[in-house]
Amino acid sequence: MTSEQTAATPDESHVPAPTAASTVRDAPDAPAAGRVVVVGGGPGGYEAALVARRLGAHVTVVERAGLGGSAVLTDVVPSKTLIATAEWMTIADRAPELGIRLDGLADGAAAPEGGAPAAAALRHRIDMPAVNARVKALAAAQSADIRGRLDREGVDVIAGTGRLVDAEHVAVTAEDGREHVLTADVVLLATGATPRVLPEGRPDGERILTWTQMYDLTELPERLIVVGSGVTGAEFAGAYTSLGADVVLVSSRDRVLPGEDADAAELIERVFTQRGMTVMSRARAAAARRTAAGVVVTLEDGRTVEGSHVLLAVGSVPTTRDLGLEAAGVRVTPSGHIEVDKVSRTNVRGVYAAGDCTGVLPLASVAATQGRIAMSHALGDAVRPLALRGISANIFTAPEIATVGLSETRLQAMGTHYRTSMLPLSRNPRAKMLGVRDGFVKIFAHSGTGTVLGAVVVGPRASESIFPLTLAVTHRLTADEVAEASTVYPSMSGTIGEVARMLHQRGED
Repeated sequence: MTSEQTAATPDESHVPAPTAASTVRDAPDAPAAGRVVVVGGGPGGYEAALVARRLGAHVTVVERAGLGGSAVLTDVVPSKTLIATAEWMTIADRAPELGIRLDGLADGAAAPEGGAPAAAALRHRIDMPAVNARVKALAAAQSADIRGRLDREGVDVIAGTGRLVDAEHVAVTAEDGREHVLTADVVLLATGATPRVLPEGRPDGERILTWTQMYDLTELPERLIVVGSGVTGAEFAGAYTSLGADVVLVSSRDRVLPGEDADAAELIERVFTQRGMTVMSRARAAAARRTAAGVVVTLEDGRTVEGSHVLLAVGSVPTTRDLGLEAAGVRVTPSGHIEVDKVSRTNVRGVYAAGDCTGVLPLASVAATQGRIAMSHALGDAVRPLALRGISANIFTAPEIATVGLSETRLQAMGTHYRTSMLPLSRNPRAKMLGVRDGFVKIFAHSGTGTVLGAVVVGPRASESIFPLTLAVTHRLTADEVAEASTVYPSMSGTIGEVARMLHQRGED
């Protein structure tokens, strides 16, 4: 499928421009080596600490919950570990169509004495405590690995809560309540974000849950209501459906994943419903409360939805309260995010910020990049400002949805002249072998130059398949240059080459 739309020059990023034109060795903000205090030990914080140590600074990281932050302990690592388990369930469900049978059991075979019928015996069962124990163990191991790395590099780590006194001092409240003040030449704030909740639906950690509380469940929810159809809501709804729960996804918008590529969102909603999920569109939740048997969610139109548990996936808020920002004169946006430029500077000299607390893009990879850029800039090393053009993102549903570059919605809004090429994965020979039916590759290229402007990959391991297209967008390759690269036959990546070839235009066109 090929189409063409019209427009202007792509805008690489919504991040405010740096106040200084120079992007190389802009050192006046801080000495080439000195004292760096990092508040927050997530990806933005620990990556910044490693860069600062390599550049010769004395570095102290202040972290109250555990190294790795929410990304490692309660968000990215745990959720993707859970999703990986759910993915195995999805794969196992396809076993019969691939000709896989269990020895000694055949369709219609008699059940063991006192047991269920043979068909039921072939079903897989989730041991929720075991799943969650593995999730938390992997998160703890990753956190320990980060701690070990920082220790080896000579980074000081303090368990406690940090806040700015001014641009050169950070007050630290230790776990035992004692407080002391650290002096700094450079401060990096990387405090992340926390789940947003409903005013009339406060989490209790048992039945009304945020995504950080899902890993203490001792049983698979009988009927899980997921409020919110963005990335987090869609990922958890898809995972728990695959794990065997009855899931109701409550979406305030017309469709699941309203901010994503329309074709991808339509496909994933179709897959969800085919697997038995109930999707309630244009249904905004107003409240959630406990009942004797579980929970009830009340919608703004008065309808109610009953379930055993409810997951609130309605976004997040920056963790910037009580951080001393006002006292230090650090500007924040109306949403509470810390304002930064493309090299992670705030408006206060020597104070930088990185990650979800800045609101630039809520991805661990972006937080880490911001942290590295901040320290390189602050300590006088060569640095490139943050450019979102080549940032790839992935939604870990089944199938996965990976994107890079400008979206079709953005291209249309900008009026960019572009061409689109798209092929379903169901035509790919490797996909046929693996029993994969759902997914596609779509590429957007500039109509005149053929430069790859953006791409969408939907399918198994799309997070891995997007990389060649990320290189294409980052280095402004043309579709013809992508098409000229050889792909393995048979391979899922073969479809990327084929879609790129479809965008070829004859010289006289």
